[in-house]
This record gives sequence, structure tokens and C-alpha cells, in this order.
Amino acid sequence: MERLSQISLVVLAGIASIAALDLVSELAAPMALALVIGVVLSPLSLIWERLRVPPALGAFASLLLSLVVLGGLLLLVQPLAAQLLEQAPKVWADLQGMILAFKGLAQGLAEASRDVSAAMVPDANAEGPAPSQPMSMPGITDALMIAPSLAGQILTFVGTLFFFLLTRDDIYAWAARRLAGPADRGLLANRLREAERSVSRYFLTITLVNAGLGLATAIALQALGLPGAILWGVIAFVVNFIVYLGPLMLSLALLFAGVAAFDGAYALLPSIAFTLLNFVEGQFATPTLVGKRMEMNALLVFVALLFGIWLWGPIGGIVAIPLILWTTVLKNGLSLNQS
Repeated sequence: MERLSQISLVVLAGIASIAALDLVSELAAPMALALVIGVVLSPLSLIWERLRVPPALGAFASLLLSLVVLGGLLLLVQPLAAQLLEQAPKVWADLQGMILAFKGLAQGLAEASRDVSAAMVPDANAEGPAPSQPMSMPGITDALMIAPSLAGQILTFVGTLFFFLLTRDDIYAWAARRLAGPADRGLLANRLREAERSVSRYFLTITLVNAGLGLATAIALQALGLPGAILWGVIAFVVNFIVYLGPLMLSLALLFAGVAAFDGAYALLPSIAFTLLNFVEGQFATPTLVGKRMEMNALLVFVALLFGIWLWGPIGGIVAIPLILWTTVLKNGLSLNQS
């Protein structure tokens, strides 16, 4: 009975924690993203320490580098997004044509069915297809409405990242004092740093893999003649950090772009080319470079990804895997030391 009560309390605490994280998502999501980026930047923080750079200056330099990289990626992606929006009417018309072509394969059966229905119950109120409605684009009012929220999230991200980079050693020491006894505090602090280094090494490796995928994607799309091939390569590099769903969304976007740029079956080639490259990366490149030591259960990765996106949207999809990996490395290390 006591065991059941403990399990019930744990379940209730978990539900309450999830509800709280959802309630404060505009605050918690950018903080989580900042902490993940801070962990990934830990090798850079160690370089500043070896060079005896003042902690505040080193933290500011790492923060500035992060903002420059993120801002540069946004500036690269923005023209491509604007181009896709401009081509949306043509893409919509082409997609309607493709849908009508597929429907034509079953036209005979559909006509026979309509003939039988008309013979049995004439439909006097039959109407033609409804005219398509123009796509509504967000206006200035919508942008003004979301601007304060976006500015608050950016400030939360910047502040959290800076102060984490500035005080991460103090944070690990504080966690060790609160979560372990006097004899195990040093061990826990070392495990926190080791987990940080493991996650950083993992994501540096994944960054190199994603860069290779982005380069291969740009070359393939350039060979196919797709406009903006280099920018598509940059997007492939970025979205591949969101495993499973990121490549899926890019495949759909390339289908969209292919329909906008080409006619007929050739429009499918950009999406097919990226899908094949992503398959090679996922099945051969990443397992070879990452190795067995850092592999995680595929179901755990998928569930964590879905949960992160459900809870915090795209930011949740980015931070879910780093948090799971960090927790797994820390837990495994503590288990090995206790055994």
C-alpha cells in the first residue's frame, strides 16, 4: 500500500510538472534552448579558461558567437521563405492539377457511381465545386501582436545563456551540494561535467554530419536546377537537428518547391534526392561516426521528440534529444560508479 502511494505521488508530481511547463512555455522553452546551447558551447568555455580570459568576457564572446550564427541562419533562410510565399499561388494551382490527374485514374468508377445515384435519387441541388479562396497573409497588426512576446523570449534566451556560461561551474557545484552527500559531491560534480562534455562531443559530431548532408543536398539540388540550392542546403543542415520530423518537413517543402519550379514528374526529383541523401546519412554516416557508445533507443528518441514538440513546439523538438542524452549519460555514469 505504501509503495502504491509513492507511485501515485510520483505520477501526480509528473503531471503537475508537465502542466506547469506547458503553462510557462513562453519562459521555459527559451530557457531550455539556452541551457542546451550552453552545454554544447562548453568546449569554447574551456578554451576561454585556458587562455585566462575573464569569465564575463568569455561568456559574452560565446553569447555573441551564438547570436551571430543564429542570426546568420535566419538571414539566409528568410529570402527563400519569401520566395516560396510568392510562388504559393502557382504551387497551389499545380498541386490542384496533380490531384485532378490522380483523380482521373478512377474517373470511370466515379462516373458509374454518379450515374447509378442519379438514376435512383435525382439531385436537383447539385452544385459545382466551390471556388478556391485566396490565401490570407499575416498583416502588420498580426506582427505587432506577437512582437512583445517574441522580444520577451529573445531576452529570456540571451539572459539565460549568458548567465549559464558565466556561472556554470558554480551551478554544478551547487547541484552537487544539494543532490549528494558530502562524500559524493565531488563525484557528482565531475559526472555533471563529464555529461556536459559527452553531449558537446556528440553534437559537434552531429553538426559535422549535418554539414555534410547540407553540402550534399546543395550539390544535388544545384545539379537538378532548383533555384536557391545553396539555401536549401543550409536548411537541410539546420532541420536535421530535429530528427525524423525535421527531414520529413524538408522533404515536403522540397516537394512544394519542386512543383513551383518544374513541371510534370521532374518536380518530384528534389524531394526524392533529399530523401535518399537523408537515408544514407541516417543509416550509414551517423551510426559510423557517433558509434555505439552514444546510441539511444529509437523509441525513446521518437517519444521524447513528440513530447517536446507537443509541449513547446519547434523549440521542444530541438531541445528534447539533448536533454534525454544528457540525462542518459549522467545516469549511466552514476550507475557505473555506484556498482
